[in-house]
Amino acid sequence: MLAQYVFTSAEAPFRIVRHGHRWRALHGDREVGRYDQPEDAVRALREDQPEARLPRRLSDWRFLPEASLLHVAPPSASAMARLAAA
Repeated sequence: MLAQYVFTSAEAPFRIVRHGHRWRALHGDREVGRYDQPEDAVRALREDQPEARLPRRLSDWRFLPEASLLHVAPPSASAMARLAAA
């Protein structure tokens, strides 16, 4: 999972997702734009959906840090053998 800020609304979630060195502003599955700073993405989402009453400060959004698959153990030798035989 990529690092992202999330604000949940009744109709669809608003997300600001790290995409390389830029940030994508999303309303549901619709991309509003790409920005160099997450604060710029907040402004764009607020302008795009003023009726949603999105928080102005990024600190009021829920931050989900980037999660890798480091917590998953590598496949066992028997699992790799089953995959190779399939």
